[in-house]
Amino acid sequence: MGSKVLRAFITLAFVVIFNFFLFRMLPGDPIGLYARGRNQDPEQLVELRRALNKPLLEQFLTYLRNPFDSTIDSTRFSRPVWEMIGERVWPTLLLLGTAILLASLIGIWIGIRAGWKPGGRFDRMSTSTTLILYSMPEFWLGMMLLIVFSVGAFGIPGMFPVGGIASPGVDTSSPVGWLNVLRHLVLPCTTLVLIYLADYALVMRASLIDERRQEYLTLARAKGLRDTSVRKRHAVPNALLPTVTLIFLSLGFVVTGAITVETVFSWPGLGLLTYEALRGPDIPLLQAIFLMFSIAVIVANLIAELLYVVFDPRVRS
Repeated sequence: MGSKVLRAFITLAFVVIFNFFLFRMLPGDPIGLYARGRNQDPEQLVELRRALNKPLLEQFLTYLRNPFDSTIDSTRFSRPVWEMIGERVWPTLLLLGTAILLASLIGIWIGIRAGWKPGGRFDRMSTSTTLILYSMPEFWLGMMLLIVFSVGAFGIPGMFPVGGIASPGVDTSSPVGWLNVLRHLVLPCTTLVLIYLADYALVMRASLIDERRQEYLTLARAKGLRDTSVRKRHAVPNALLPTVTLIFLSLGFVVTGAITVETVFSWPGLGLLTYEALRGPDIPLLQAIFLMFSIAVIVANLIAELLYVVFDPRVRS
């Protein structure tokens, strides 16, 4: 366990260093972005460029002292980057948390039914459908759902909001506001669920097929247990282990998908903020967002490894 934590810290240290140099290779003029649309004194711009164009080593040492410095401002929004990120964390957690929960529950159910009777009608239909959905780009599927269920098409009336997290003027802290947020959440969440359903369904299916060949299941049947009991009490709990870890390991992929989905649905989370920062490019904001996402993925992977050791005694031995 100690070696896993050490590897996580080493990976984090590499990410912190890599994060500094990565975004300094991007083309663009952050100062021009900051001054665009403003009646800025040319002399002030010269002073600003002089203040920012410090030697690379000096910038690097300053960054290493505190990558989470609260005084670092966005060049596009002229606000502290970590303050902006803090405002966008909750919408992204709401979207990703709901999508991962639904995709894992539905995917596990599909994987159990398909894996217990491989080659059957349900197995063929579910595997084909989930793979087709998985192959679709997130933004394309999101746009299709937006056209059909928000704008209205093919005789289907628009039932859901076009974008945003809530309607203007709605108090999101009230029960009415919660329902309003829920209506706005339906389409972006459905997009992520449909895309990542195959992850959990196929892993659960493959794991259950492997478990069906184990001798302890033959012994359970020989004792007179019904097929349903064998599946629920013995096969499924053991087959769930890879799927549980996948929920944490897939966090990085879901985060990248959330960037395009949040952009399509104007969902005010970290994904949309990343898109807005890329348009600049807003180097300080991009640097902070990338560090935030990297830490989240590293921590999720560490949790997955530790949980696998806890859940499966065979790994400990």
